[in-house]
Amino acid sequence: MKGSKRRYQPGRVRDAIVQVMDLASAPLSVKEIEEGVRQMLGDTPSSSVRSYLRLNAAGAFVRESHGYYSIRRDEHGGDQQDLWQSERLRDPVRFGNAILYHGDCFNWIKQQRDRSIHAVVTDPPYGLHEYTDEQQSKLRNGKGGVWRIPPSFDGHQRSPLPRFTTLNAEQLQEIHTFFLLWARLLSPKLVPGANVIVASNPLLSFIVSGALADAGLERRGEIIRLTMTMRGGDRPKAAHNEYPEVSVMPRSMWEPWVVFRKPIEGRIQDNLLRWKTGGFRRPCQDKPFGDVISSAPTRNVERALAPHPSLKPQAFLRQMVRAVLPLGEGVVVDTFAGAGSTLAAAEAVGYRSVGVEKDVHYFDMACRAIPKLIRYNPNGNL
Repeated sequence: MKGSKRRYQPGRVRDAIVQVMDLASAPLSVKEIEEGVRQMLGDTPSSSVRSYLRLNAAGAFVRESHGYYSIRRDEHGGDQQDLWQSERLRDPVRFGNAILYHGDCFNWIKQQRDRSIHAVVTDPPYGLHEYTDEQQSKLRNGKGGVWRIPPSFDGHQRSPLPRFTTLNAEQLQEIHTFFLLWARLLSPKLVPGANVIVASNPLLSFIVSGALADAGLERRGEIIRLTMTMRGGDRPKAAHNEYPEVSVMPRSMWEPWVVFRKPIEGRIQDNLLRWKTGGFRRPCQDKPFGDVISSAPTRNVERALAPHPSLKPQAFLRQMVRAVLPLGEGVVVDTFAGAGSTLAAAEAVGYRSVGVEKDVHYFDMACRAIPKLIRYNPNGNL
């Protein structure tokens, strides 16, 4: 109604504050919390945020110092403050035209200049829960937790897969919030026409796509990685003999990578001229870049170079990375670098790239793996 004031439900403001702070890797200032809430809810009065922080400081939040707050963790969440204090931040490491940072990508994105990133290719922790310290510890100790540690199959040992079917409604909402905040922070740092390619899976890609669209990025479809996985196809648990002809869900034979773009300025040719972005690089002049790429599972020899549970093969990544810069100019960024496979692919095709990895275990792995992956020949040996 004209002239009326927008009403803010306290519950929505509270939930937004909790979600913003839960994603942070360090205590946040009141201003940073306000900015995060506005990214989620739109224009929200500062008084609503500040009042809630003051009233709930002894319950949901911890007042670390004057004007800085963190979320209170229960006994199952661990001592987050100790984790922040003990986190070993490293100097960035260079590999030719690639740079790898150890740190939280949200903080890294905030520090970048506006309109400085030409493309993003990333394989994020799209289940989130499986990359908590607790679940990663179980995975590395071979206990599994939320990770499915499959037995050998057809004589081959399969890699762990997260059980995305176990995520509850709250965890699914956390995924949307995570990607909404990520995309809203990222958007002003992108040049017009920058491609944003995010790996997902058939069960969660709609959530990731919805969040990126809500953040103002322009959906441009999906790139399908055709590959047989071990996900799905199982008979009913504890009823294999009773229902031998039933698969609970289809065996997955593809992997979606959602495709978004920062809106262009003017016509495509205008954007290409000014920003070098706005489309995809063709494999050759007579062939357009397609949205279906055949891809075998990552080979054991490649996994030995970079033993990350979600490692994607260089044969696939190099095609993807080469395509995202239509003129072959600019910087490709991977905000969830993992073992550094995207950076290695960019270096292999001659592009500049930047990666950010928060987990020190994977950061160290990437430092060892990137030079090896750069030299790796997908069609032969090292």
